[in-house]
Amino acid sequence: MAALFLPLVLPCGSGPAHAATPKTVLVLGDSLSAAHNIAAGQGWVHLLEVRLAEMEPGWRAINASISGETSLSGRNRLPGLLAKYRPAVVVLELGANDGLRGLPLPALRDNLGAMVDAAQKAGARVLLLGIELPVNYGPQYRDGLRAVYAELAREKRTALVPFLLQGVALDPSRMQDDGLHPNAAGEPAVLDTVWAALHPLLR
Repeated sequence: MAALFLPLVLPCGSGPAHAATPKTVLVLGDSLSAAHNIAAGQGWVHLLEVRLAEMEPGWRAINASISGETSLSGRNRLPGLLAKYRPAVVVLELGANDGLRGLPLPALRDNLGAMVDAAQKAGARVLLLGIELPVNYGPQYRDGLRAVYAELAREKRTALVPFLLQGVALDPSRMQDDGLHPNAAGEPAVLDTVWAALHPLLR
């Protein structure tokens, strides 16, 4: 009697398992997010990457921050970043350099609003990180700057951190000598401030 041979059929996907592509948090900021004058691994965005790996392993952080970035240059770069990384969450930390240069607040608002619109149109949730200026810029401009972030967050329905350096900016032990940037000791506190508003967006 002839032997009966049955072909061996392997189920689809029987090769090595591949982990799902992680969802992306895209951080677009300036020197406050670019680990200015400290090691990159000490900056709050890198610390965020570590925390995501530990607490939310399905997520990763991409840091697209550049020292000196303005809201206009960030607005121009954002479309390419959205196309490249397809983020689920976009963290916008821009406006400090605009404020230090005295940019008219309507122009800052327009740039930030356009970035929020672009991110949301691409399907991303948005977290705005507000900043404060030194007191010598006067109450009118400083109050107006705060209002830009608060009003945009309300109108565009985004998450908001009113002041990125809350609890850090007035603590000399956590700030660099320039009085503008956190040192390595201050960066974990910056992350904690961001995390409180960011973590709900990952759910």
